[in-house]
Amino acid sequence: MSGILVIAEQRRGELRPVSLELLGAAQSLRRPGDEEVVAVLGGTPDRFAAAISVSGVDEIVTVKTAATEFDPDTFEATVGALIAARQPEVVLIAHSVDSFGYAAALAARLGLGFATDVFKAERIDGELVATRGGYGQKVNVEVDFPGRGTVMLAIRGNVFKAPEQAGSPRVTSFDPPAAPSRTTGREFVELSAGDDVDMTTAEFILTIGRGIGEEAKVPQFRELADAVGATLGCSRPIADAGWLPKSRQVGQSGKTASACKLYIAMGVSGAIQHLAGMKHVSTIVAVNTDAEASIFGVAKYGIVGDVFEIAEELRRLF
Repeated sequence: MSGILVIAEQRRGELRPVSLELLGAAQSLRRPGDEEVVAVLGGTPDRFAAAISVSGVDEIVTVKTAATEFDPDTFEATVGALIAARQPEVVLIAHSVDSFGYAAALAARLGLGFATDVFKAERIDGELVATRGGYGQKVNVEVDFPGRGTVMLAIRGNVFKAPEQAGSPRVTSFDPPAAPSRTTGREFVELSAGDDVDMTTAEFILTIGRGIGEEAKVPQFRELADAVGATLGCSRPIADAGWLPKSRQVGQSGKTASACKLYIAMGVSGAIQHLAGMKHVSTIVAVNTDAEASIFGVAKYGIVGDVFEIAEELRRLF
């Protein structure tokens, strides 16, 4: 095989959205003559074939495993066997808690080129180059892989657009190698989000940052968000201080504004960590007293002014 192998992720019987985003990343790297193969592992992998039958996919490989949910030993052994059998140039996996459990060990064992948290992948003069954050997301780092026959990239979620057109790939199966597990799954416990809001599905978000000054100011912005029909979000300092639940935080260590179409940032400086969760939004409005704030670099509309005065004007309008 000359091409790209994508490892899909599923959890509790549902295909994770990042799996389709990986297919978008694969299509951006595909060259004439390459094959795009998607492997899905699980107790009933056939059930996901329809969901990943999209344009660009040539083959779906179903791998029936003894473990119903993710098991790191099973994934390391099975993905390793798939790489040995298919010899892909590029392997794409999600940058997720699951991949943390097996990817680095597999890359080291097989001598693969490897990069995590990749948000851009391209070919420069025919060579694969991946871009990821470095030094706490303060800089972007370009990584190349000289001398590596196979490169595995862990792709950041909510970056690549999932293909929308349906396809008709062939479906095959693969027998996983024996892989004794060192763990036993007993029960799946869903962590509480701590709030009743899913920031990833909100289409209109009004976010507050440390520029509001104090916790006592939070209620007036909550009222403003309700008045304009927005979901109230926050930057990391607000969540870390406990002024709003962690589930309201937008950013790399919080939630990504995946479905957002209008994003109003009030008193948000625009640290790289925060930008990672919202800079892709098509319409960003920033309000900050600092004309040099980083948030203005991604905003479509910017207001250099007092957030409380602007908030009061919005309240009058609504």
